[in-house]
Amino acid sequence: MPFKYRLRAWPRSLQQLRHYSAPLEGSIPSSKRKFIPNSGTYPKGFLVSGIHVGVKLSNTRFPDLALIISESPASGAAVFTKNKFQAAPVTVSRRTLEERGGEGLRAIVINSGCANAVTGKGGLEDATSMASSVDACFEPVPSPSSTLVMSTGVIGQRLPISKILAKIPSALSNLSDSHTSWLTTARAICTTDTFPKLLSTTFVLPSAPSITYSLAGITKGAGMIHPNMATLLGILCTDAPIPATILQTLLTAAVDRSFNAISIDGDSSTNDTVAILANGAAGGSPVSSIDSPDGQKMQAVLTSFTQCLSQLVVRDGEGATKFVHIKVCNAASVADAKAIASSIATSSLVKTALYGKDANWGRILCAVGYTPSLADEQTILPERTSVSFVPVDGSSELKLLVNGEPENVDEERAKAILEAEDLEIKVDLGTGKEEASYWTCDYSHEYITINADYRT
Repeated sequence: MPFKYRLRAWPRSLQQLRHYSAPLEGSIPSSKRKFIPNSGTYPKGFLVSGIHVGVKLSNTRFPDLALIISESPASGAAVFTKNKFQAAPVTVSRRTLEERGGEGLRAIVINSGCANAVTGKGGLEDATSMASSVDACFEPVPSPSSTLVMSTGVIGQRLPISKILAKIPSALSNLSDSHTSWLTTARAICTTDTFPKLLSTTFVLPSAPSITYSLAGITKGAGMIHPNMATLLGILCTDAPIPATILQTLLTAAVDRSFNAISIDGDSSTNDTVAILANGAAGGSPVSSIDSPDGQKMQAVLTSFTQCLSQLVVRDGEGATKFVHIKVCNAASVADAKAIASSIATSSLVKTALYGKDANWGRILCAVGYTPSLADEQTILPERTSVSFVPVDGSSELKLLVNGEPENVDEERAKAILEAEDLEIKVDLGTGKEEASYWTCDYSHEYITINADYRT
């Protein structure tokens, strides 16, 4: 619900207009408009729509049912949450992919406003009904189901399934390949997001240099964001020809360096799903293997794209005012570098210091030191560890700690660096040659407000 700060009750130092939650009537904050594309290049053979159902009673006009259709059978792959309480749509979609061997997929249907999680047998029936209603639009009706299902919203409540099923024909009749439709579809999967998250790109593969392929993606998430998975929902579509087994390997590797390398609040959702459909509508020969030139190029394209898409989630973190890239370098292994970066990214003390524009590097070092389950005990040696702030304006890094020795930090410059929306924290371990990146945001008063009022 909309919230106004009672500034007179706060200390003067906190009287800043930097809260980022969605304003009244769903308008997009001016600071976020730069992340919304004005146009796009979308994959051939895909149609999308987003319509209003009113899944959540308080939503009287915004789209909350999204539908993505491939005009021809597509390969599919997905990565799901590892939370033990997996939502009904996760169970149903995983079963669909297994039954079809990842081939012959035709659609993805998504609702926002209700997660359909921890809803028992009835929730499974509701998710199955959503898929079956979409399947019915194809001739012949596919068996087993060719539709993946996703839901996002409040946990522990049943879907208003009759309302949703009644609106699926409207979703079908509104299908389009236009940029406006893609943007509306991205809006339909939002919950506490302050802006719809949509990206598209084009690429070529070595075996077919004359063919331009397209890749589009939508995602949602602003809270309950942490591996494994690391966003609530993500849907990718491409017109490149990629068999399902190869597509799954490509997606898993890409997600490991993108959606599984972001954190907002350390909470991993019951519904986390990132799925991809590849229908081959642009033509060309199918990617033959991961190790082929086409496979390697496709991996690079997909990884870069998912990194950009997942970072939009961090930029829309609930109450966030900063986008923070944490880079751990010269580590003994990639796994250890990533674990240390994750430890920093999930430290409440680091995140609150960033919000307060406080160069309290001791909190960063503390988070490095208590990182659990490192593969190599020699990964962290205090006498070799260095910490720096790296400004985004290209100026020289501000060294805070060098080989375990504290620097005489210019506090004014540190504060100036922390005034920026974007920041890189670099930790050099000096014990190896591997590195890993993580992306996170700060914690503000607004995060507490949003989550304290979430169900109201």
